[in-house]
Amino acid sequence: QVRLVESGGALVQPGGSLRLSCAASRSTFNLNPMSWYRQAPGKQREFVARTTSETQTNYADSVKGRFTISKDNDKNTMYLEMNNLKPDDTAVYYCWAAYRGMAYWGQGTQVIVSS
Repeated sequence: QVRLVESGGALVQPGGSLRLSCAASRSTFNLNPMSWYRQAPGKQREFVARTTSETQTNYADSVKGRFTISKDNDKNTMYLEMNNLKPDDTAVYYCWAAYRGMAYWGQGTQVIVSS
């Protein structure tokens, strides 16, 4: 069993930055891969970014060059650094992790990009 808790969501102006955190109840070293997804109002949940135990990263085209995913195994926490935020980035952001063949989701954290 893995518990994932996101935090860091907020209201931010266009062009601003935020850092989301995902705290895991198990060592993130053993959670592979770990990812961020998001769901905007009225839309399906979509992939944002992924990091593997080999520190490989993948990003959705819509966030490439603006978002950075990272993981601190000492703190059992995954991060999503978001820069140059746009109104289209408004969504609930979810943490996802795989552990021993099972998938786990966090409860989400709201990001609103608006002036």
